[in-house]
Amino acid sequence: MKKILFVFFLISCFVFSGSSQGPTLKSDRDLVFAAVEDYVLGLYEVSPERIARSVDSTLHKIGYYEYDGEPYIHVPMTYKQLYDLAATWNSNGDQAHDESIKEIVIYEVHDKTASAKLTAKWGIDFMHLSKVNGQWKIMNIMWQSPPK
Repeated sequence: MKKILFVFFLISCFVFSGSSQGPTLKSDRDLVFAAVEDYVLGLYEVSPERIARSVDSTLHKIGYYEYDGEPYIHVPMTYKQLYDLAATWNSNGDQAHDESIKEIVIYEVHDKTASAKLTAKWGIDFMHLSKVNGQWKIMNIMWQSPPK
């Protein structure tokens, strides 16, 4: 009888340990995806704190777009400009909504570097990320408005 109870105990421990709701370790790929998602949601949801969490303060961002038929080429944006933009860009809810495109493709993830592509309401962002003090941060962004 003791043997049966012991076996039952071991099986119970095994079964219940597999369904534990404890913390799940995320892969670097998941963490890179989360950083890119924080970036886009920072703008969509008017949440500059998401920009602070996902973008390095040394950000180098350039863009290519047309505005009123006038081409703009290699237009730079600093981290501070991006952070401030996230606080206002969609404040009226007229730029993006729940159905706005938010397609994230992770190209490569290594131990210290990663690359990704984001297709969003404003166009396409190609990103380089780096693991900074154990956290994935967006370091470079090159973007353009939606192709014609």
